[in-house]
Amino acid sequence: MSDKIIENNQVTIMGEIVSTFAFSHEVFGEGFYMVDVSVRRLSNSVDTIPVMISERLIDVECDYRGEFLMVSGQFRSYNRHDEQKNRLVLSVFAREVSFIEEELDGAKTNNILLDGYICKLPIYRKTPLGREIADLLLAVNRPYGKSDYIPCICWGRNARFASAFEVGEHVQVLGRIQSREYVKKLSETETEKRTAYEVSVSKLECLDE
Repeated sequence: MSDKIIENNQVTIMGEIVSTFAFSHEVFGEGFYMVDVSVRRLSNSVDTIPVMISERLIDVECDYRGEFLMVSGQFRSYNRHDEQKNRLVLSVFAREVSFIEEELDGAKTNNILLDGYICKLPIYRKTPLGREIADLLLAVNRPYGKSDYIPCICWGRNARFASAFEVGEHVQVLGRIQSREYVKKLSETETEKRTAYEVSVSKLECLDE
């Protein structure tokens, strides 16, 4: 059963380590640390993706900035209580890590497969230039009755297809993890720059048909 659940959420990223390790939490005496990995897009812009790594997989005392890493694992979410409300925090949970010589040219440096369920009605819209977009929130099951809630963004024909989904529909998504900066208004005078993470969908399939 748990193997099947692991198969429904698979991520592989390759990129450059751009931060030191920061302690996140401990489970049964095992420490977990966060590190940022910069992953290049085909367009040569970059996504900076947070990765959670166990101290058993890597020496978290070392500064690996500038080194290239390949990470396989899952895209996970948890709710952090922030400013009197919950914030969805997303990161790649590493199961395997290995150092690589450099970014592989033209290789698939950022892949994700998710198999889950639509948990709120899709939001479909068009940009001022007429480009179609749909936002999805996917619930992906984890062992022990837990779920990860993963925001996904679809474009063009995929957006049109996704706009008809109902809550509870079973879908499979292929794509890449992307980071996006935005400005959050905290009050009339205060704003804060934040980073959102989502899955940019390249292929979408409804499994209920």
